[in-house]
Amino acid sequence: MNLTRAEASERAELIAVESYDVSLDLTRGGEVFGSTTTVKFSATPGSSTFIDAVTRAVHSVTLNGKSLDPATVADGVRIQLPDLKEHNELTVVADAPYMNTGEGLHRFVDPVDNEVYLYTQFEVPDSRRMFAVFEQPDLKATFTFTVTAPSHWDVISNSPTPAPVETTAADDGGARSVWAFSPTPRLSSYVTALVAGPYQSVRSEVASSDGRVIPLGVFARKSLMQYLDADNIFELTRQGFEFFEAQFGCPYPFEKYDQLFVPEFNAGAMENAGAVTILEGYVFRGKVTDAQVERRAITVLHELAHMWFGDLVTMRWWNDLWLNESFAEYMSHLAAVEATKFTSAWTTFASVEKSWAYRQDQLPTTHPIFAEINDLQDVEVNFDGITYAKGASVLRQLVAWVGPDQFMAGVREYFAKHSWQNTELGDLLVELEKASGRDLDDWGRQWLETAGVNTLKPELEVDGDGRLTSFAIVQSAVDDWPTIRPHRLAVGFYNLNDAGKLERVHREELDVDGGRTEVPALVGLVRPDLVLVNDDDLAYAKVRLDEKSLATATAHLKDFSHSLPRTLVWNSAWDAARDGESPARRYVELILANVAAESDSSVILVQLRQLATTLNFYVAEEHREATAVAAADRLWDLASQVPGGSDAQLQFVKSFALLAGSAPQLDKVAGLLDGSLVLDGLGVDQDLRWELVASLVVGGRLGQDGIDAELARDNTSSGQNAAALAKAAIPTAEAKAAAWDSIVVKGELSNALQGSAVTGFMRVLDRSLLEPYAEKYFEAVPRIVETRTHALAQQIVVGLYPALLTSQATVDRTDGFLAALPPASAALRRMMLENRDGVARALRARAADVLPGEAVPAS
Repeated sequence: MNLTRAEASERAELIAVESYDVSLDLTRGGEVFGSTTTVKFSATPGSSTFIDAVTRAVHSVTLNGKSLDPATVADGVRIQLPDLKEHNELTVVADAPYMNTGEGLHRFVDPVDNEVYLYTQFEVPDSRRMFAVFEQPDLKATFTFTVTAPSHWDVISNSPTPAPVETTAADDGGARSVWAFSPTPRLSSYVTALVAGPYQSVRSEVASSDGRVIPLGVFARKSLMQYLDADNIFELTRQGFEFFEAQFGCPYPFEKYDQLFVPEFNAGAMENAGAVTILEGYVFRGKVTDAQVERRAITVLHELAHMWFGDLVTMRWWNDLWLNESFAEYMSHLAAVEATKFTSAWTTFASVEKSWAYRQDQLPTTHPIFAEINDLQDVEVNFDGITYAKGASVLRQLVAWVGPDQFMAGVREYFAKHSWQNTELGDLLVELEKASGRDLDDWGRQWLETAGVNTLKPELEVDGDGRLTSFAIVQSAVDDWPTIRPHRLAVGFYNLNDAGKLERVHREELDVDGGRTEVPALVGLVRPDLVLVNDDDLAYAKVRLDEKSLATATAHLKDFSHSLPRTLVWNSAWDAARDGESPARRYVELILANVAAESDSSVILVQLRQLATTLNFYVAEEHREATAVAAADRLWDLASQVPGGSDAQLQFVKSFALLAGSAPQLDKVAGLLDGSLVLDGLGVDQDLRWELVASLVVGGRLGQDGIDAELARDNTSSGQNAAALAKAAIPTAEAKAAAWDSIVVKGELSNALQGSAVTGFMRVLDRSLLEPYAEKYFEAVPRIVETRTHALAQQIVVGLYPALLTSQATVDRTDGFLAALPPASAALRRMMLENRDGVARALRARAADVLPGEAVPAS
């Protein structure tokens, strides 16, 4: 199933692809579909190559009119193509399997009405699961799809949907029709798409900058249409169209733009050209946090940006995946701030994306942004915080380095030169250098070809009048990645005003380079209450506060006038707790004392997640249970004190339910569920009910009968996933054994149900329930990786790792496992190293969780 870069490079030198004509029959039952592919391509005469095709059966292979024996040339993954001519025509007739893993052509049956829904997910290497294809991004071609499907379905692809033509009935007598799509522009195969089933839609349109009227569609399953907020999606789409067309100097490149909410999707969304698929969880069935609404908006804008950067101009090979994703991530936040109501999106970026990047960049598996991608397995494990979040952070730094206007001028020239082609990083950097006059060679080497995150801190001296006599920024790096990098950043001075608010009174923007950068422009100014290095969050670096600033921030965190500087201080405190530089319980107290005053929903969401992580892993074991109970009590108090019906109230209740463990806490959860306890303004909708049910199951208050009763109220896809989580969370040895058997031994669950069950299995108050499975995990993992697809294997390898058995014994057992791994198991090795690092970091943080007056525990 693997493809090396060397193989792809050799194949690209031999052939050039003109077109694919793909005919699919989706009326052959629930196991396989018919796939007939005709490919026209040129080649070096006399050469040989292969085409990728993951099949259940290959019925015929015809190359240039000559029949090849499928038993000889096809192995279920590749088809060998010998003795090529200058101009070639290949036809492959095959059966291909439907998937339930979120890869290839995924098949889902809606439990509400038993209707079948299909969608494709091809990135990275899975278009070969639907049709025979030269599966690599630099072999672009046109694609013509012809689809036979039940007549009551809708069928959507990259080209506009044609009028269906009725054909002969299926074997079961069901009516069938044929949809014959027009050819696409030249695309990479991974951004082609097919979505089929009785999807329902809402239609609209948008005027493009070149005068065309672009049809818009928003799609969802029939049973979800009542919840679909299409007007919001259309508004964001129009705002994105106008912003991106103006910024890129290039009209939208495709004929139409559909956005399809699909079930059991592994990612947030996928940038299929003109037919974007989106996680169905973004169709909100009830009240959700403002953070989730903003996240959906960022996702919509991210995928729209890909229509230009990724689809119109595409990377040559997967080592530039980071640029593809980072550009869309940067542009989506920029568009949100400048073109939509989500004007504080950079705060969200600092809180969500950057914290992900910093976490990933401190793992032993961190890698340069510009990573060496030797094969497809390398790509699959590189959809990480470096590729997305660090890359976008560094792009934001690059914009500051060359200037915003110059950056966009270079981007516009890039699109003008390379439309419908494949490019490499250097093609973009050349245009940015021309537009800005900056030499980016050194910048690129230091930022893109090395790993690790720098730490910046101020060093200052004052005279007797409190005026600065010197000010410098000191930069450090870790031993493993010692690069000292150039930064374009701002230093902010903050003072408490008469109203008790921290307001910025001075801002100095400068270039920082080397281990120590003097800032003479600040000399002579009065030392403020708080100095914030990397104000406005332009640079990618961890920040430490000087002693006075730290005291001010701790006492007045909630008193910042704006959310972004407060978020940067939040991040600094989190770094210190994770790094074992300050006690974890001090960080817990900082959150609980200040989170109710936080104005940004995404920041609240992140802080509450980090609170749960800290309680689970970083608080010293002897204090963990008591600290968790006290934290849950505080969250209940906060939920009772904030305005009823507020975003904060909903988040505090959700976090309380997640942490509830004592009898009085579980009584409150039960009261919210049965209605005997009411919080002013809190609506307990179906999704919140499931969270309360899970809490009671984990606490031993509800069992299978209670889960079944709730599922009877909500026998939907969402309900089934929630029930799978709750079932696996039942705190008995028998229930854990049954869940383990379902997930690990039988392996028949879909990607969504398996993910829910994994989460439920690991959700325990009594961690001894997990002890029998630590050794079983290490014994099972090699077979899991060998027999499951990447998506399903990763869920298990990461999700079932015994991290909650936070001990040196877990680290040692992992070391033994790693020592025995063969060199070919690179992807598994990486996942396991990251698992190990989480426990090792937790042990260091626990050792540092000592408050003043407490004895340091013996090591």
